Amino acid sequence: MTNSAEICREFGYWKVSLNKINIMGRFLAFIRKEFLHIMRDRRTLMILFGMPVAQVLLFGFVLTNEIKDASIAVLDHSGDPESVALLNKLSSSGYFHIDQMLTSEEELEPAFRKGKIKLAIVIPQNFATLSKKEGIEIQLIGDASDPNTATTLINYVNAIVQDFQRERVGAEGASQPGLVINTETRMRYNPDQKGAFNFVPGVMTLILMLVSAMMTSITIAREKELGTMEILLVSPLRPLQIILGKTTPYLVLSMVNATVVVALGILVFGMPMAGSALLLAAECMLYMFVALSLGIFISTKVKDQMSAMFISALGLMMPTVLLSGFIFPRESMPVPLQIIGSAIPATWFNPVVKGIMIKGVGLEVLWKHTLVMGGMALVFLTLSLRNFKDRL
Repeated sequence: MTNSAEICREFGYWKVSLNKINIMGRFLAFIRKEFLHIMRDRRTLMILFGMPVAQVLLFGFVLTNEIKDASIAVLDHSGDPESVALLNKLSSSGYFHIDQMLTSEEELEPAFRKGKIKLAIVIPQNFATLSKKEGIEIQLIGDASDPNTATTLINYVNAIVQDFQRERVGAEGASQPGLVINTETRMRYNPDQKGAFNFVPGVMTLILMLVSAMMTSITIAREKELGTMEILLVSPLRPLQIILGKTTPYLVLSMVNATVVVALGILVFGMPMAGSALLLAAECMLYMFVALSLGIFISTKVKDQMSAMFISALGLMMPTVLLSGFIFPRESMPVPLQIIGSAIPATWFNPVVKGIMIKGVGLEVLWKHTLVMGGMALVFLTLSLRNFKDRL
């Protein structure tokens, strides 16, 4: 009897063990199946491995406080060997690129209004002579529509000037009087260096891009996902009419968003409106039309709302923030990233908002930006119509 009980217990023990082994085997087989499923899905692999690599490289090259090859203008009234040596030291530092050599004070304002230069350096007459006697003052004029960049560049110049003075004292000997150079700093367009002057246009650029592109791509993808797109396709409406009908409400709503952002910038943050409000409204509509065309193009390439949201949110937000010059100067980026940034609509719209609101410039300065955005809208709309016709 005892032996029978022991045999039963032994049999029960092995039965439980076998059941556990079977359960573990099925679980391991399920895990293996999931691995194989993931490895076959290229989109999942791209998210798992491609996105971290891309983010590390992108943030590594873009996220830096250092500014390189900033375009500056120089007004050298002296032109003596000492001033030339100082300018050579500035240009050889790697931080500055002398883009313009001005000949008079009247050329300063047009140079800044074009938006290309970030800083101007004014060297007075008799630079070498006066700097060895009672001292001399050079003028640093920063474009404070981007206050962080202007402050950083002025700090660079001050450090280089101090190093230049130390070098000259060492070269001439302790018994010889050294150069005495002081700097006077002036900030154009934003004397108080308010961060809102850079923040408001950038946020406006980002909001209009995400709202216009994302909502448009989702609404058309929803029609396809719910199966109601066939109703539109068999209706008397042409593809262009369907696309325009889908985008017009979002164009109107995005214009309301733009008005609210501009009003908040002016009333709450003290942003100026130095230029034409009508021109700003027209440029906003053009930019929103670019974003809407891009959203339509995305919707013609995806099959469901989730894919449309993922591509429009992740694929547009990160490049708009990092590569458009909204936060980080594009001059400091590697050339490939600058080229990629040039294909982003926000790169061309952000200077337009700053130019009109802060500097008061018009189409005589912004014509290139306007043409580029118009070309982008035409390209995206053409590609969208082409894809839409294929679906017919």
